[in-house]
Amino acid sequence: MRKYVFKLAAACVALGSISAAAPAFAQEEAAEEAEGPITVSGGIAVVSDYRFRGVSLSDKDFAVQPTITISHESGLYLGAWGSNIADNAGDDLELDIYAGFAGGDAVTYDLGVTYYIYPGVSAFNYAEIIGKVGTTVGPATIGAMLAYAPSQDGTGNTDNVYIGTNASIGIPDTPLTFTGSVGYEDGAFGNDKIDWSLGVTAEVKGFTLGASYVDTNRFVGGLGKAGAVFSISYGF
Repeated sequence: MRKYVFKLAAACVALGSISAAAPAFAQEEAAEEAEGPITVSGGIAVVSDYRFRGVSLSDKDFAVQPTITISHESGLYLGAWGSNIADNAGDDLELDIYAGFAGGDAVTYDLGVTYYIYPGVSAFNYAEIIGKVGTTVGPATIGAMLAYAPSQDGTGNTDNVYIGTNASIGIPDTPLTFTGSVGYEDGAFGNDKIDWSLGVTAEVKGFTLGASYVDTNRFVGGLGKAGAVFSISYGF
């Protein structure tokens, strides 16, 4: 089963549930202000189920997900994100290395490349190009993304496309933010797959607590069935 999960990850693995912690990008993690041209940001999250694009890559078990990003004032960034995943031939780690360029004011943008690494099963390693845009409308923040994995060994020599949208609305004078996302995937592993999520986060004493409902129209052996995901994270 792990082998199947990894194959899915290598093709179907960036917008899943917002509270389910997918690999972050510089514009989502950078500190508001920093002295000097270089900013180092990061954090760690614990999730009840590592869902990526609606599919559980931890076989519905808990996952610990640290991340770190180094950003330059020009907009260039480089970072790494990791997570434990369902076991495959004795290996249970995913490591994502990402780099790109982010910026913008009224409309933000982020163009980057992520290389997904599965130590011990390098045949599933693959690269994906990801573009994101976002803006604020009243109390809501909305965004869209396009991810493209060119044909390569890790995707079975077939390309893959993922399109996603997300939105969040903060409730004034409360620590609560409601979130939602919808994504569509097709190609090497997507096959007209749709995923969606609804959730809420709360800022409590420096920590972010999250709960979300995640579902897909492709159950993939039960790993894409609807379920609740809970999370707690801390960032710097």
